[in-house]
Amino acid sequence: MAYDPGAIDATLAAAVGDDPQLIAELRLAFGESALRDFAAVEAAATQADWEAATGKLKSLAASFGAIRLMAAADAANRAPVGDAECLKRLRRVMPRG
Repeated sequence: MAYDPGAIDATLAAAVGDDPQLIAELRLAFGESALRDFAAVEAAATQADWEAATGKLKSLAASFGAIRLMAAADAANRAPVGDAECLKRLRRVMPRG
């Protein structure tokens, strides 16, 4: 699995039209938010914190059409706090610079 910026761009284009600058700004905002949300997942110390952080990441991914990230966050949301396999999967599908 890998991050698919094409899906994000298609979702954004459908929402805002053919404005490359706006799409780029929104893509950047998505990436920054996803990294913050993932940091919260990694820092989660309790099951409640883990579920809140993975739920937030899942919602963000769903809002931007990032299906792989949404699926990974959903799986993590049902896993125990700090699940190593879920963290590994999330890292693989996180947005890249």
